[in-house]
Amino acid sequence: MQFFTIQRILGILLTLFSVTMLPPLLVAWIYQDGAGDAFATAFVLLLLIGLSLWLPARKHRRELKIRDGFIVVVMFWMALGLAGSLPFYLSEDPMMSFTDAVFESMSGLTTTGSTVLTGLDTLPHAILFYRQFLQWLGGMGIVVLAVAILPLLGVGGMQLYRAETPGPMKDSKLTPRITETARHSGISM
Repeated sequence: MQFFTIQRILGILLTLFSVTMLPPLLVAWIYQDGAGDAFATAFVLLLLIGLSLWLPARKHRRELKIRDGFIVVVMFWMALGLAGSLPFYLSEDPMMSFTDAVFESMSGLTTTGSTVLTGLDTLPHAILFYRQFLQWLGGMGIVVLAVAILPLLGVGGMQLYRAETPGPMKDSKLTPRITETARHSGISM
């Protein structure tokens, strides 16, 4: 088990995901809707957590085994679900419990379309934008994007691809272009 490599990947993921707090922060600033503090706090927290995971393990670059790939995929979904819930939980409007915030985040990232929020018309623009942004990220296929981006960062993506792809497709090789891989995986782009 490559614990330091997995820690490094998780640190990169959270550091990159912290950047997703900036567009809603900009929307909050434009509309002055009061949700900006939640996104600014989430950005700083995620950036610090990501860097604190990445820095000690930044030099560990080992090839992941299939088992490690499964662990990374599980960690991706858990970490992104929890990280994505921060702005919902920290926001004063709407006031959400931790469970509701995680549900809303996972619903967006998995493009389920379910929500626990009521009165969507009265929510701050930044929160509404963020909900749609999470669904867009989920629709893009976070793991497919990770397969395309993480190798550029020195992380092997084949194990992640096999761990995430259902059925007999998992044994086939990645195609040279990410759009071809996504088509073969059944993801529309």
